[in-house]
Amino acid sequence: MSGNRCCKPTVKPALVCVILLAMPVRSAASPRAPHQAPGSRLTDNARVRAALDWFTPNISWVNDQQARITEIPAPPFQEAQRAALVKDLLAEAGLSSQIDKAGNVIGELRGANEKEIVVVAAHLDTVFPPGTDVKVHRNGSRMDAPGISDNGSGLAALLAFARALQFAHVKPQRTILFVGDVGEEGEGNLRGMRAIVDAYRGKLKAVVVLDGSGTDHVTTKALASRRLEALITGPGGHSWSDFGMPNPINALVRGSVRFINSKVPATPRTSFNIGQIEGGTSVNSIPHEARIKVDIRSESEDELARLESALRECISAGVRDEMESSRDRSKGELEWKVELLGSRPGGELAADSALLSALRAADEYVGNQSRIERSSTDANIPLSEGIEAIAIGAGGSGGGAHSLQEWYDAAGREAGLKRALLTVLGVSGVAEGKSR
Repeated sequence: MSGNRCCKPTVKPALVCVILLAMPVRSAASPRAPHQAPGSRLTDNARVRAALDWFTPNISWVNDQQARITEIPAPPFQEAQRAALVKDLLAEAGLSSQIDKAGNVIGELRGANEKEIVVVAAHLDTVFPPGTDVKVHRNGSRMDAPGISDNGSGLAALLAFARALQFAHVKPQRTILFVGDVGEEGEGNLRGMRAIVDAYRGKLKAVVVLDGSGTDHVTTKALASRRLEALITGPGGHSWSDFGMPNPINALVRGSVRFINSKVPATPRTSFNIGQIEGGTSVNSIPHEARIKVDIRSESEDELARLESALRECISAGVRDEMESSRDRSKGELEWKVELLGSRPGGELAADSALLSALRAADEYVGNQSRIERSSTDANIPLSEGIEAIAIGAGGSGGGAHSLQEWYDAAGREAGLKRALLTVLGVSGVAEGKSR
């Protein structure tokens, strides 16, 4: 009926019609304002612009630090030497830096509000064992070495942010902690990030994880996973004189074949991987033990539980089958156990979170489009605790992660650095006045 009144040639209804027609226009525009405002407000600040401008003339320095860090080995549980270098470099950038009991490096940029904290973190460790050749080979903007991208690029970005903010005298509203954390890879079980969340839980408002290269994705969904070890032990003996004795490796093979035939759903996406097999002392000895390490991942906690149960059942069946087929049990039987080495919890960032809005505003500023992903990163821990967190690449491009052929190309990395720094500042805020 109001539409009919609008059509009548009277002054008052015509005015009402104009108002009504105008209202939808304002309503449609308002949801975009929060998305656009954080980036525009930040880049209106001269000091923020100066920090962003710092990257381009200093890219060679950033690349050099990435190579320097990568050439210090950091196998799981052996990150101390690399941590010491990162601590010194954060201190050179003017931050108060320390190494905590877990082995994490923590550099503090004090904010106007010291009761609220934003963490920007990059993991120190790599997947590579001691003795791996980590010499960086450079060819133009490309660098080749194990760990150069994962996570040499994230650590280099962490240092670049500290330098850029120091240069531009940016004081954040919330305190920013620059963290090089331990235990992200392998059996580290995210112990470094667990320690950070435990220590700062009451103040922690957001976590931005820098992991690897690129700008094409943002991890907002934590992929749950479990790492397990199956161990079978027996008496052991000589391959000829004790033939027929139950063999732990045989039992492990029997059980493993059963397990790898487990069916997994496409939805929810689920995976398993036998990543390590160990056992035996010589080719002509019946081993006294054998073990495998298994990684299982799923978007569903129920599927994780099902696969863990399946592994236990398969190992038990493998031992049973080996015992039944053995001809000599007089010297002992096989024993087995499956132990949980680590468990990474799941979680998910709310679609309307302030952190995701800050990331999208940063994407818009640098002309980037990024897709949302589910992955297993340091962000799992804060997300599982209901703390806003994301994991993003630090710019440039890379490939061959977790292999000896890993590479990183620094071409265009400035956009990734700007994107990540704007995201951090988007949730920390920028205070009035100078930081020093």
